[in-house]
Amino acid sequence: MNAKLLFLIPLLPLIGAGINILFGMRFPRAARGWIAVAAVAASFVASCLLWPLSSGGGTRTVLATWLASGNLRADFGILFDPLAASMTLMVTGVSTLIHLYAVGYMEKEQDTARFFALLNLFVFAMLTIVLADNLLLLFLGWEGVGFCSYGLIGFWYRELKNARAGQKAFLVTRVGDVFFAIALLWLFSASGQLGIPEINAFASQLPAASITAIVLLLLAGASGKSAQLPLMTWLPDAMAGPTPVSALIHAATMVTAGVYLLCRLFPLVSLSATGMTAIALVGGLTAFYAATCALAQREIKRVLAYSTMSQIGYMFIAVGAGSVSGAMFHLYTHAFFKALLFMGAGCVIHLCHEENDIYKMGGMAKKSPLVTVLFLAGLLCLAGAPLTGGFFSKDGILVAAYAAGGNGLRLAWALGTLSALLTSFYSFRLFFLVFTGPPRSPGKPHPLPMLMRWTLPPLALLGLFGGLFNLPAAWGGQELLHRLLTGSEAKPLVDHATELALTVTAVCLFALGLFAAVGLYRSFPGERPAWYKRFLLHGWQADRLVEWSLLKPFRALARFCGLGLDQTVIEATLHGLAGATQKQGDRTRQLATGRISTYLHGFAWGLVLMLGWFLLEMVKG
Repeated sequence: MNAKLLFLIPLLPLIGAGINILFGMRFPRAARGWIAVAAVAASFVASCLLWPLSSGGGTRTVLATWLASGNLRADFGILFDPLAASMTLMVTGVSTLIHLYAVGYMEKEQDTARFFALLNLFVFAMLTIVLADNLLLLFLGWEGVGFCSYGLIGFWYRELKNARAGQKAFLVTRVGDVFFAIALLWLFSASGQLGIPEINAFASQLPAASITAIVLLLLAGASGKSAQLPLMTWLPDAMAGPTPVSALIHAATMVTAGVYLLCRLFPLVSLSATGMTAIALVGGLTAFYAATCALAQREIKRVLAYSTMSQIGYMFIAVGAGSVSGAMFHLYTHAFFKALLFMGAGCVIHLCHEENDIYKMGGMAKKSPLVTVLFLAGLLCLAGAPLTGGFFSKDGILVAAYAAGGNGLRLAWALGTLSALLTSFYSFRLFFLVFTGPPRSPGKPHPLPMLMRWTLPPLALLGLFGGLFNLPAAWGGQELLHRLLTGSEAKPLVDHATELALTVTAVCLFALGLFAAVGLYRSFPGERPAWYKRFLLHGWQADRLVEWSLLKPFRALARFCGLGLDQTVIEATLHGLAGATQKQGDRTRQLATGRISTYLHGFAWGLVLMLGWFLLEMVKG
């Protein structure tokens, strides 16, 4: 099998984007979406057919040299190992279903050529991150997903809030990108290499302090893309974009990029105990923070946005605990049920006449039993219901964090455990407010396009039963993903009694959250404003904190530099010098009158002054 065929995987979505960019406006509206679907579906088929190339140590192939100067060399190269291959299958498979859904969702929208071109470009950029064999090419894809998210989040840019949401996502993630770029340059300066395998192999030769600093820089970069503390404020506002965009960002692209980066560079990351602890703590704190915020959200997509932030936090905990397979397992299961939930939320909003407020919904079970069942399946996975994919993947992370030991990892485990309880509660709060009770939205529901309905069942099946393919050893399974990624058998992390106790704890937390939600929201209680709800509704006032701590001082400094220094000092000095020079020129110009008498007068005064000077010199002599 020709390894060069691997380049078809990212190039096919790029070709689809190019066709829509160049010719999309000349095609019928429906054709634009189907071109995008065909491009991503073909990429998925290519990923399946080329899977054998990932066996063993994988395949590395180069298409062409991108940059070459001195010891700097960056190629358009692909590294197709088990980690990249499994991630590629997930990205292309889930993206195909989201593209299909988008065809139905956008059937009455304008400017669909731009939308589907950006959607294809988004997948291309994510595949570039996944398949890149060097950090510079990975960074190109890293910036690509940032640009596409900016364009797609602000797709409805005619409303100012949507345009600002896209700008916010672009700018906040750029902060993290700066740290990633510094780490990239540091690694190149130290090793003279950009290839990912070469950097991982060289990492052990770096000083311990340098490794820790680089890992912390990578953590900051990953936190920006994956919306972890403190660079998390962009994600809830990103819900301003169309629902397929939200599904793509949260399930298959963008927010998973940070987790993948840490897993891809795990041989380097694992050399710093301080860095590993920091990763776990950032994940644990973010999981808890986002879970508390989700408790009070009113908009259905913002609840799911905060839940994504929290679930990505679990993946960071897994990386910090040293479990790459655990992080990737949860990444895959989360991709299935989170795409299902966002696409289901789009159906709910459509049935409620574009209403987003969950307090104004209700009775959805009567309007659409199919959507109700499928959405409930996604919520069960999110809440960690026993035997679902979300249960196995989340439980595996908490076991790994508990087994890792150390104060930092135990704190991350405690935060993750508490977040699991909150997740169960807000998941069923969402279900009861939206699907039970009498309808609170007026009018008859709009009919759902077929593509919006029938793209959901495959995701529900994968979310509910996908965990059975990676059943942990304690449940009699083989942990196939661990074997695939590491090439070795998984070993028990804790003894059987401890594993059982942790599993029982997880089941009890799920049940406790369910019963609490039943008690509080089974019968719609109406809105109950409270100061803590407003605090949580606004994300712990994180935006206001950024406004007061960073933006206002920056604006004040800008005003001082602009009005105080630039206009008052610099411009005033320059204007003063210019004015004085002009006045002196005016005086000097008055001497050039063209009259002989004036010149003789000046000559006489000059002679007098010279004679006076000679007399003074004679006196001194």
